[in-house]
Amino acid sequence: MKGNLLIIHGGGPTAVINSSLYGVIKNAQNHPEIGAVYGALGGTGGVLSGDFYDFTQMQPKTLELLKQTPASIIGTSRKSLEPGDYAAMIKIFKQHKIKYVLFNGGNGSMDTCGKLYQAASKEGISVIGIPKTVDNDLSITDHCPGFGSAARYIAQTVAEISEDVHSLPIHVCIIESMGRNAGWITAAAALAKSETTYGPDLICLPEVAFNEDKFLSEVEFLYKRNGCAVIVASEGLKNEEGSTIVDPIFQVGRSTYFGNVGEHLAELVVKKLGIKARSEKPGLAGRASILHQSTVDRYEAIMAGAAACRASVEGKTGIMIGFERLSTKPYQIKTIEIPIEDVMLQERKMPQEFFAADGNGVTREFIDWCRPLIGGPLLQFARLNS
Repeated sequence: MKGNLLIIHGGGPTAVINSSLYGVIKNAQNHPEIGAVYGALGGTGGVLSGDFYDFTQMQPKTLELLKQTPASIIGTSRKSLEPGDYAAMIKIFKQHKIKYVLFNGGNGSMDTCGKLYQAASKEGISVIGIPKTVDNDLSITDHCPGFGSAARYIAQTVAEISEDVHSLPIHVCIIESMGRNAGWITAAAALAKSETTYGPDLICLPEVAFNEDKFLSEVEFLYKRNGCAVIVASEGLKNEEGSTIVDPIFQVGRSTYFGNVGEHLAELVVKKLGIKARSEKPGLAGRASILHQSTVDRYEAIMAGAAACRASVEGKTGIMIGFERLSTKPYQIKTIEIPIEDVMLQERKMPQEFFAADGNGVTREFIDWCRPLIGGPLLQFARLNS
C-alpha cells in the first residue's frame, strides 16, 4: 500500500540543504511504495498547520536547480515544540496518508526528530534524520553536510582578506567565524595558508580557553614582525572560567545571540596596544554562498538524502544517516545508520589531536582531515618571485 513522504527542514539552512532535498525526491522516484513527496513549508510550524508543498508540481528543470539554490526552498524554523505537538503531528500525518517522515537538521532538529520517532513508533510511520549543520557538531558521523561548503567559504575568504592586509601592512584584522561551542569552521580557516597565500596568523577556537594577556602579547609580536596580522576567532570564545568573552545579547532556549566578538577583540588591540585594528564578520554569507559551495559537500548531501529515503522504504525508523570515513588519501566515505538516541543533543567538539600545541591553531592531522571536504583547491594567487 502506498504512503506519502514528508520532508521537514529545521534550524539554520546551509548551502546544500536543498541538495539533500533533491536526493530524497530523486530517490523517491525509484520507489513505487511512495506516493506524493511533500515538503513542510516553514519547518515544524508548517507540519502543525498542514501547510505542505507537493513536489510532483515542480518542473524537472526547477528540481535540478535545487542543487544550486541557497537557504531552504521550503523554509525552516527553530520553533520550540510542546509535548502535545507531537501527537498533533501524528494526527496530521494520518490525515495526509504520510507514512515516511524525513527530518533534515542539526542538533536541536535531531532532538525533535527523536521525540517524533518515539511518538510515531506504534503508528507505522517511519521517522529518519538527515544530518545538516555548518557547525559540524552532530555526534558520531565523521562530518555533516553543510560543513564542507562553510569550510570552503571561510578558507577562501580568509585567503583573500590576508592578501589585502599584507598588501597594506598597517593594521590587525580580526575575522569572526560562526560556531558557538565547536570550532570546526574557525579551524577550517587554516586551509587558507599555502605556498602562494598568507592565511591566518592566529586561530582562536572556542574549545581553547581565551587568555586576554596571551592574545595581546601574540598580536603585538606579529605586528612588530610583519606590520600586520590576520586573526580568525570563533563567535563563541570563552575565558578560563567558561564564560563567553562577550556577554550574549539575547538567549532563548538553545539559541544564543552573541555580541560582536571580532569587534571586541579589535577594540582590545586598539586600546591596549595602540595598533590600528578592524573586524570582519561574514556571518550568514558563510552558510548562504553558492559561489563557494563545495562539490563534495553537494554530492554527499544528495547521498544522505537518498540514503534516508531508501532506508524509510526498507522499513527502518529511529535512525539518522551519517558518514563513516574509510580513508582520507584517497578520500572515501560510506553512509551509515546511527540510532537517533545517540545523536539527540549530543554536541561533538573538535578532538584534542586537532589542536596545535600552543592552542593558536590546528595540526596537520586536522588539515588532512578537512581538505577533502572543501571540494578541490582554493584559488591560487600570483607572487612577484614566481
